[in-house]
Amino acid sequence: MICMREHFDFAVIGAGIAGVSVAAELAAHASVVLLEKERQPGYHSTGRSAAYFSASYGSAAVRAATAASDSFFRVPPDGFSEAPLLRPRDTLFVARQDQLPQLSAFYEEIPRLERISGSEAIGQVSILDRGNIAAGLVETGGGDIDVESTLRGFLRQLDRQGGVCRYQQQVRALTRSSSGWLLTTDNETLECETVVNAAGSWAGELGLLAGLSDLGIMPRRRTALLLRLPDVIFDAEWPLVVDMDEDFYFKPDAGLLLLSPADETPSVPCDVQPEEWDLAIAMDRFQRATTLSIPQIEHKWAGLRSFSGDMEFVVGFDPRVKGFFWLAGQGGYGVQSAPGLAKLSASLLLDEPDRMPKQLAQYLDVLSPGRLIEF
Repeated sequence: MICMREHFDFAVIGAGIAGVSVAAELAAHASVVLLEKERQPGYHSTGRSAAYFSASYGSAAVRAATAASDSFFRVPPDGFSEAPLLRPRDTLFVARQDQLPQLSAFYEEIPRLERISGSEAIGQVSILDRGNIAAGLVETGGGDIDVESTLRGFLRQLDRQGGVCRYQQQVRALTRSSSGWLLTTDNETLECETVVNAAGSWAGELGLLAGLSDLGIMPRRRTALLLRLPDVIFDAEWPLVVDMDEDFYFKPDAGLLLLSPADETPSVPCDVQPEEWDLAIAMDRFQRATTLSIPQIEHKWAGLRSFSGDMEFVVGFDPRVKGFFWLAGQGGYGVQSAPGLAKLSASLLLDEPDRMPKQLAQYLDVLSPGRLIEF
């Protein structure tokens, strides 16, 4: 008996927000299989994200990807989600006296922000310390992203369009075949014409598995904790508060206060856990910026965010071999940029330039994997 291997146009590896969004985008035009090594989608970085949408966050290319995603979050496709994907929340960037030059430079780069005094900043967030905060910048139009609804919406879209999603299928071998690529997982072998590397913190390892390189993509640990504040001072409508040098950020989250020291500690790809030292740093920075004594920690966790050496996304075909596409290095912007990067990736993968978001057309060289390869 001859056993025929399954063949797909595209095999997307990784069911985080990057993988599910690009798989859903491709499935209407080609045969797609989405492979995930965990028991569920979004287990690592996606499921541990602070999940905030900010148009002023990141480099010019990041802001372009966010702009290309804006309309999707505000008005998702019909039937995508019963719940709104974006809940409005402003951002308040705060600066100490010694950080005023950085604040001024940021304001010059993004003049649509509103500059306010330290007193006005404290008027917005009452727990900020008057002796610590000298000025602020306010961004309107941002908000909290419903990550679960977004992720499930893409998965439903993938299923409706005939795409296949398989969990607990870690890719163990990846080799070139006569028809493209041969993928061996824990319990099956399949073929595809093109591999889409959306493996998050494992993207570098997948590149090595394909006989290429890791492009220098580095996973970095990010710590977060939830604090319980006294009801008399807590306000669920506070903005996201971000230190001007991003030494910390905090925002209301389901009746608690989410706090992070914005750490970026290099790590191997793993099911990362919080370190006590990072928790202590988070609490110290929070107490210096506010008038609060040590509040009660309700929950703590850590996640990995992967970065390229120049901190830009990695999106495009690897020039060293046919049919290997990188969608990696999203750093802390993966959720808010996913719809835009999925459309960009589909445009490149399907060779349909008209599908490319206009905001991203000028950044192809900035995002190309070729910039990270030494020939």
